[in-house]
Amino acid sequence: MYARKMIVCTLIAAGLVWTCARQPVETAREITPYSIDAFLNVTNYRGLSFSPDGSKILVSSDESGVYNAQAIGVNQEAPKPLTESTTDSVFAEAYFPQDERFLFRSDQGGDELDHLYVQELDGSVQDLTPGEGLKASLFDFTSDGDSFIVLTNERDPRFFDVYDYATEAYERTMIYQNDEGYDLGDVSPDKRYLALSKSRTTYDSDIYLFDRKSSEMHHITPHEGDVANTPQAFGIDGSSLYFTTDEGSEFAYLVRYDLETGSRETVVQPEWDVWFAYPSKRGTYLVVGVNNDARTQIQVYDVATMTPLELPELPQGDISSVLVSDDETSIAFYLSSGRQPRDLYVWDMEGEPRQLTRSLPAEIEAADLVSGQVVRFASYDGLEIPGVLYKPHQASAESPAPALVWVHGGPGGQSRISYSSRLQYLVNHGYVVYAINNRGSSGYGKSFFKADDRQHGEADLGDCVASKQMLIDTGYVDPERIGIIGGSYGGYMVLAALTLEPEAFSVGVDIFGISNWIRTLESIPPWWESFREALYIEMGDPIEDVERLRRISPLFNAENITRPFMVLQGANDPRVLKVESDEIVEAARANGIEVEYVLFEDEGHGFEKKENQARGYQAIREFLDRHLKTGEAG
Repeated sequence: MYARKMIVCTLIAAGLVWTCARQPVETAREITPYSIDAFLNVTNYRGLSFSPDGSKILVSSDESGVYNAQAIGVNQEAPKPLTESTTDSVFAEAYFPQDERFLFRSDQGGDELDHLYVQELDGSVQDLTPGEGLKASLFDFTSDGDSFIVLTNERDPRFFDVYDYATEAYERTMIYQNDEGYDLGDVSPDKRYLALSKSRTTYDSDIYLFDRKSSEMHHITPHEGDVANTPQAFGIDGSSLYFTTDEGSEFAYLVRYDLETGSRETVVQPEWDVWFAYPSKRGTYLVVGVNNDARTQIQVYDVATMTPLELPELPQGDISSVLVSDDETSIAFYLSSGRQPRDLYVWDMEGEPRQLTRSLPAEIEAADLVSGQVVRFASYDGLEIPGVLYKPHQASAESPAPALVWVHGGPGGQSRISYSSRLQYLVNHGYVVYAINNRGSSGYGKSFFKADDRQHGEADLGDCVASKQMLIDTGYVDPERIGIIGGSYGGYMVLAALTLEPEAFSVGVDIFGISNWIRTLESIPPWWESFREALYIEMGDPIEDVERLRRISPLFNAENITRPFMVLQGANDPRVLKVESDEIVEAARANGIEVEYVLFEDEGHGFEKKENQARGYQAIREFLDRHLKTGEAG
């Protein structure tokens, strides 16, 4: 993601809502079970950038098996491949403002050490951030289009310096040397000011303005207590800065800060978090994203009057990655739902939206898929816990189904209503899935977000266990066949359930989960340095809190495991090291527990290659079929 514009969202304005209405839970009926290959025939798209003339949109597509850059014509022409990688994914970032050169990033085998590349008009490629062991990314092009801002940690692996690259010869100038671990929020149109943020915890942060002319740093959000302040974007004339804050509120709201006077005014304050905001290229519109109960809503305002923009009717679904064209005549966006993968649309504002891609393969009938529904339950201490429930068409009181509690990553992530091939594959084959937003999840206010601090593997795990009763109370879940699945921090929660609540779930599926918090907190990637203190405050310090971290670490409680489980891991994962999975598997097997271990030698933190996804997802279903279903695995 290179810019403020690439955010998951649902569009609402002028009383007309671009969103997915609540649908009734489907009744039991016969459906076609599809193979994993059918689900992986879905083409996934990501990224958005209009060409200079507005005739095409730059995206990344995994149609070839790994992500490659494509150009898609706004008049519904067939996609044109721009890169042909067969090994490492290519993630397109942006066209140049003057011509159809474009920038992309790529790592090696999922190691997350991205470099930034330019593909020239003749198809040749140049690495703009050469070197070993560094990580680089595009922030955005400057408003005049003469240069682009790049972040790289080549000087110090802990922190990202800010460089300005010329669009023609690619000469670069360091415009901010980051010695204190700030995160870049935005650069003013004249490049005089940098909006920087500094986190103390995951819910307490500050904003600073660095004046390149005077070399002075101004703290613009002094406060007491825990307040999360996040820079969003400078106004188009550079005189103001939009930022979000939750000062005096459970939820973040949008304010505008005047650089000259230091005054600030509230711009948008809904009953949920404002997730992001940015002005369009010429400053006519302000796009605001609101995180509303596992869906994001976008409000598009006319900046001069702050009146909402009239929007056309759209199919039911969630709108994501909204991008206003530079000439402000078109809006590109992705639309998806439980039954529709992300498809690209463009709206010329004067006409009707056009669907440019069709991701769901013809062999899958959309009616056989399932839309998620937000469902809440009272946890062990009465706290209301939300989540997204997916009910298979086959499930009924007469034919109760096996179920999975699906735990998101984080800590502090959120399960959202969206399309997932892996999830739909399991639901299609008869598994109820509850994607829980346990305490500590984002999107439900800062008190809820803080509710599991220094209680990870305890308070939040209790929510996962308590959700079983909600599933049982539906009447269509078999009480004896409930498992738990999750990735990253969610994978840790799976292992925590198996070791700290060993009788709660019938099986577990751990996808690159943490087994030893002491080691993980000591070995976080160097480029997470600015986040280290915040993570220590939330999770615990590996030295000062070693006893508690040992108590909640699955590896040191492996003798408690009684249930079968499986583990999936990328060998090149820089966040959750391979040894985390190796050791928990070894410890469980030493106690005679059945463990299936699937290792991908060419993946990192997440599996991007379709052949690996097919192998992994199929293995998950076969494992679950053996242990949560009767009959042969398939």
